[in-house]
Amino acid sequence: MTTLRIADGRVLLPDMTVERADVLVDREAGEILAVGDPDELPTGDERLDAAGSLVIPGLVNAHGHAAMTLLRGYADDKPLDAWLQEDIWPAEAELTPEDVRAGAELGIVEMIKSGTTAFADMYFEVPEIAAAVEESGTRARLGHGIVTVGKDDEDARADVEESIEVAREFDGTGEKRISTAVMPHSLTTVSEEHLARAVEGAREAGVPVHFHANETREEVDPIVEEREMRPLEYAAELGLLSEEDFLAHGVHLDGREIELLAETGMGVVHCPASNMKLASGMAPVQAMLDAGVTVGLGTDGAASNNDLDPFDEMRDAAMVGKLAASDASAVPAEAVVEMATTGSAEAIGIRSGKIEAGANADLAVVDFEKPHLTPAHDPVSHLAYAVRGSDVRHTVCDGEVLMRDREVLTLDEKRVRGTAERRARELAERA
Repeated sequence: MTTLRIADGRVLLPDMTVERADVLVDREAGEILAVGDPDELPTGDERLDAAGSLVIPGLVNAHGHAAMTLLRGYADDKPLDAWLQEDIWPAEAELTPEDVRAGAELGIVEMIKSGTTAFADMYFEVPEIAAAVEESGTRARLGHGIVTVGKDDEDARADVEESIEVAREFDGTGEKRISTAVMPHSLTTVSEEHLARAVEGAREAGVPVHFHANETREEVDPIVEEREMRPLEYAAELGLLSEEDFLAHGVHLDGREIELLAETGMGVVHCPASNMKLASGMAPVQAMLDAGVTVGLGTDGAASNNDLDPFDEMRDAAMVGKLAASDASAVPAEAVVEMATTGSAEAIGIRSGKIEAGANADLAVVDFEKPHLTPAHDPVSHLAYAVRGSDVRHTVCDGEVLMRDREVLTLDEKRVRGTAERRARELAERA
């Protein structure tokens, strides 16, 4: 066994308290061995300096489309439907596997540099994304996004089967850092027949289902009008709501739908920046938390955000949560930090998000010796309201150091940026 000791800092514990402690990691098993008094822990084979810093669980970006970094700033200031149909889907039709690999690598570098160690990703050309995850050393739950609207029956069936096959093939790969899900895009972009097959295939493969739901009123109203039931009641009829499954957005949920989520144990991934930018609305986050719903946090894609910084997302979640509830005490700092760590990890089904013995050794070290983090009356408050992704010094996933002193060690950042810049330019020209 070789060990890594993260030393001389303070540690954010699962109960959201902070204390001076070191963290000892089993690098081979990728697990945390112990958290405790520096004088009582073994020296460790390797040391990572955390002086003046706070050691936090690696952040979990529970919903996104990493390769959409190539479309960052490509189409802005439009409502969701027009944005997708007029700009994003036509551009995505021109994507090559090499484009997806370049965009995924760029997204992963950005996430590593902001302390994200795990993410859930719905996109196309999943083998390319899986290769990027494996090389980078990150952790991910991946799935092929199914869209059947506008396709003939043969193509629609093929899309569903591709998502199921990808889930089977890649689950447990990347030294077990890659897990999968079957991912129908939404309840309105996938027909009932194909949603049912997606659920069946996911259950056969033993993986969860992930989809967008209740993101806009334009998505909710047709289901209510055609089926005389709420979207999540429709999803429940299809077997789409279970403890293993998770949905993105949940902006326009009513009380009964929140009850359904709580009853089934299904997780919801809140994407506040994307929801605000596309004017989708304000999710009832405090109501979900009060009901006992597992709520995680996601950036969505960089085309609708426009960055993958989870600290920005925490701040946005806290701010818009207060507006949505008309209550300044709603969605407090501790809640959003939990959403970005334990909530997201539980939603996507991984053993990360906590610094405790036996948990995945997924960690980030945040430099608190900065003017905008001084004084540090409340470190948890700073994580929610003041820390930036650029304040992260080190990032560790599965016991391996992915970034040390702001240098990404597993991917060549200069090469990644150069390749992505070129491919994004060529993609825009084709589109």
